[in-house]
Amino acid sequence: QVQLVESGGGLVQAGGSLRLSCAASGSVLAINAMGWYRQAPGKQRELVAAITPGGSTNYADSVKGRFTISRDNAKNTVYLQMDSLKPEDTAAYYCNAEVWAWNTDWRDYWGQGTQVTVSS
Repeated sequence: QVQLVESGGGLVQAGGSLRLSCAASGSVLAINAMGWYRQAPGKQRELVAAITPGGSTNYADSVKGRFTISRDNAKNTVYLQMDSLKPEDTAAYYCNAEVWAWNTDWRDYWGQGTQVTVSS
């Protein structure tokens, strides 16, 4: 069994910063890509940023230059540093990881979500 546990969401004023963390635990053997998605009310879930085990990254155009994704492979943890936050960044943020766990094939796992609210 694998769990992704997120932390770091909250309420912040426009222009402020937040840092999200997501740690994978359980019977993890290896992790491939890790990423962050977000879903605002009434909208589809969208990719925010993703990172490979080697550190290659990609970002949604809307967050380029403001958000930074990173990971600590030894800790099975991915981070999202969010700077210059805007009200339109308000959403529930979900961690995603492609994981090979004991006695299973590679599959996607999701965190429970953490709310980010940016006030104007």
